[in-house]
Amino acid sequence: MSTSATTSVQSPAAPHRSPFISWLAVISVTLGLFAIVTTEILPIGLLTSIGSSFAISDGMAGLMMVMPGLLAAVSAPVVTVATGRIDRRVMLGVFVLLLALANLLAAVASSYWLILIARVLVGITIGGFWSIGAGLAGQLIPAESTDRATSVIFSSVPLGSVIGVPLGTFIGDLVGWRAAFLVMGAFTLAVLVLLLAVVPPLPSGQATTIDALGGMLRSVNTRFALVATFLVVLAHFGLYTYVTPFLEQVTHVRPGLITIYLLIYGVVGIIGNFLGGSMVGRYPRSTFATAAALIGAAALLLPVLGRSDTGAVALLVVWGLAYGAVPVCSQTWFSKAGPDSPEASSVLFTASFQATISIGALVGGTVLDHSSPSTLMVLGGLTAAVMVLVAWTHWAKRYAWPKSS
Repeated sequence: MSTSATTSVQSPAAPHRSPFISWLAVISVTLGLFAIVTTEILPIGLLTSIGSSFAISDGMAGLMMVMPGLLAAVSAPVVTVATGRIDRRVMLGVFVLLLALANLLAAVASSYWLILIARVLVGITIGGFWSIGAGLAGQLIPAESTDRATSVIFSSVPLGSVIGVPLGTFIGDLVGWRAAFLVMGAFTLAVLVLLLAVVPPLPSGQATTIDALGGMLRSVNTRFALVATFLVVLAHFGLYTYVTPFLEQVTHVRPGLITIYLLIYGVVGIIGNFLGGSMVGRYPRSTFATAAALIGAAALLLPVLGRSDTGAVALLVVWGLAYGAVPVCSQTWFSKAGPDSPEASSVLFTASFQATISIGALVGGTVLDHSSPSTLMVLGGLTAAVMVLVAWTHWAKRYAWPKSS
């Protein structure tokens, strides 16, 4: 998933260390998030290969995307509250080690159920590491560089889509899907070594409480953020999780070219991320609605125009550009709904986003198993269109964003 920089709650000042070591610490957190993002969405490019290995349907294989999101949605608030007073360096190390074990378990799994157990570990890591790592810049770097460091940390998200997933898919096509998870496991262990070597002890500052989360949930703006996020993420991941079967069965793309298609999608997603980030602060509703409308239009047109390579690539470009803006739009809505509770906003954003990823993958897999990839695209497109109505309703009701105290 992709986000913009968020402001953390007050935390202890960055320790006095050399700028080089301080930035290495930032890079280690960035690489940890890169490994997490890549591992989470890696099965999208390997879906049919893994399904064939265990003789299961594409819909059943989609559970690999369902499990991490569900566990991340639970672990995000639970870990944030339960570990509020534990040294953050220790927690980061625990979650990176857990991610490495999950990748290595997937690489040697003898049954599909072991794959799902590995994905459960991935989900716990996602919720825990994101909740802790997203706001650490102020503890790693001097105050005057915090914004830049936070931007570097969050750059890991689009890079996971652009570099991690296509590279993993390439490795899977070349030497098998198990090798892709094995490489990710080795990479994650290297990140763990770097993180423990350069990140200083990080005693926790103020912790997010259950009351803060409950207070945000009582806000009408938060409820709109939840509904809008649910609809557009449901549409996106209900479709994107199964884009490989669509490209294979409808567009008839050769397996080796699917990597190129996903790479194109990821590159334009980075552009969409920056475009959305530059506009959402001034036009939060219209930017979010435009992104949802473009996703809906691309999905509805894919069964018609996506039968050719040119049409499929063109619509994937539109889709990638639009989805690149979605996470930053969603996070901005949550942030504007709770300007005095930035960490609580981040937790609710992470939990709702990850839960909907799972629901989208599950619903998409069910539809795919009982219909066709084209039918799935149509239903997903209509779901994204409903989100546009939600944004319009928020505007029509003239709901104002609360001001920070």
